Amino acid sequence: MTGPYGVGIGWRPEIAGFVAELPGLRFVEVVAESVPATGPLPPGLAQLRERDVTVVPHGVRLSLGGAEPVDPARVAHLAEVAQRLEAPLVSEHIAFVRAGGLEAGHLLPLPRSREAVDAVCANVARAQADLPVPIALEPIAALLDWPDDELDEADFLTEILDRTGALLLLDIANVHANARNRGTDPLALLDRLPLERIGYVHVAGGAEHGGFYHDTHTDPVPQEVLELVGALCARKRPPALLLERDGGYPPADELRAELDALAAAAGFPAVT
Repeated sequence: MTGPYGVGIGWRPEIAGFVAELPGLRFVEVVAESVPATGPLPPGLAQLRERDVTVVPHGVRLSLGGAEPVDPARVAHLAEVAQRLEAPLVSEHIAFVRAGGLEAGHLLPLPRSREAVDAVCANVARAQADLPVPIALEPIAALLDWPDDELDEADFLTEILDRTGALLLLDIANVHANARNRGTDPLALLDRLPLERIGYVHVAGGAEHGGFYHDTHTDPVPQEVLELVGALCARKRPPALLLERDGGYPPADELRAELDALAAAAGFPAVT
């Protein structure tokens, strides 16, 4: 996205009323597969577009990291939704969700191998050929690393971005989760990523379970993640940061406080 959009929030039907009342809101993100390609838009989204709030479709089912070619029908749906919403870009994950005709129902991590880089780049190119706008690619949180990794995370992501020309959707909560679970330094990763390629940033909450930090999207954003937001913005402030909540919605005052804390950490105006 071009220009500073500031702080946004993931639009979900359960919090549509709350989102509609945010006076300074300039952008939201919606799960692309939840928006029909034809017929009326969900009422809350239509009203946001009437207010000139930017709506970014976020895909979860393309399986860009799969060994099979990306499904043209899924790409066509994403393209149609982008056009309907007049979106400046779309986003998807560097992950796979299906193999051999089986649906995992989850975003699964790729081995950081040359073969995986080739598969992702081929599928991104197939998608880009039919998309009317740029695509931003999001690395996911992963509880494990594959044993045959050939590249570290920074090199893996940078090579994919360089070869495809895609933007980066950086999930700072995933950076925190992966570093915590692997025992690595999240700032070291930020220092090696092409931060100028960031389209926008995800921020979400998580919780400790069974000795691992899980990126839940249903818990409050921890202070460590807000500190990473500040560290990122000190290096290169992205045009937009988005609060993700996929359930466990708190009272409106608490959600407003989370948005205010995110704005303060990033140095953007409050949207509440």
